Amino acid sequence: MTIVLHSSKEIEKIRLAGRLASGLLDYLTDFVKPGVSTGELDKIAEEWTQKHNAVSAPLLYKGTYPKSICTSINEVICHGIPSYDRLLKDGDIVNIDVTPKLNGWHGDSSRMFLVGSVSKTGKRLCQITKECLALGIAEVKPEAHIGNIGAAIQEHAEKHNFSVVRDFVGHGTGRIFHTEPIVFHFGKRNTGLILKPGMVFTIEPMINEGTHEAILLDDDWTAITKDKKLSAQWEHTVVVTVDGVEVLTQ
Repeated sequence: MTIVLHSSKEIEKIRLAGRLASGLLDYLTDFVKPGVSTGELDKIAEEWTQKHNAVSAPLLYKGTYPKSICTSINEVICHGIPSYDRLLKDGDIVNIDVTPKLNGWHGDSSRMFLVGSVSKTGKRLCQITKECLALGIAEVKPEAHIGNIGAAIQEHAEKHNFSVVRDFVGHGTGRIFHTEPIVFHFGKRNTGLILKPGMVFTIEPMINEGTHEAILLDDDWTAITKDKKLSAQWEHTVVVTVDGVEVLTQ
């Protein structure tokens, strides 16, 4: 396993890309409403990214992902492909995942958005998932085990009778979109890699209303819950600092 320990100058470049990701999600917020298509959101995101002298890392990722962002609605766990045929409806919950690449460096982040009047269950799932992310981030510090992140997330999710997706993980990032280390969102404390200053990775818990099991659709990208119940996800890119952690996608 080769894990890059980034210099302060490199971290600043990732920080700039991370701020761009946060700015893009802020910008998209006013457009997320009933009647808007996810294809339109993708177009808006791509135009905004280009205006900020960046490129959309997901576009043609692995030569096959066809859009600039991911839009994962309701039972979609992750990697939902935007479409002009899919209009947002009142009551939907949607994760928008963006990764602008600025001057060769990636900023990876996602948020949940509530469309109109969302059910109590949907609101609660989104809130608990956001709390899971915060608890996972709070475990990041030098000499801590990476397994503590997943343990904190799993403990909180299961305490509220939700489940943690096993099939998708957080990852190292920087010049390369996806690299080591792998960040599981479940597991046992005091296991796994020892964290060191300069490590940069995403934490992106996917929490389900029902079973943790996932099904991959025929497009080879879209993952949905096996029982078709709701799923939520929040994501930040973080760096291990000398005395703790910094969120780079604020």
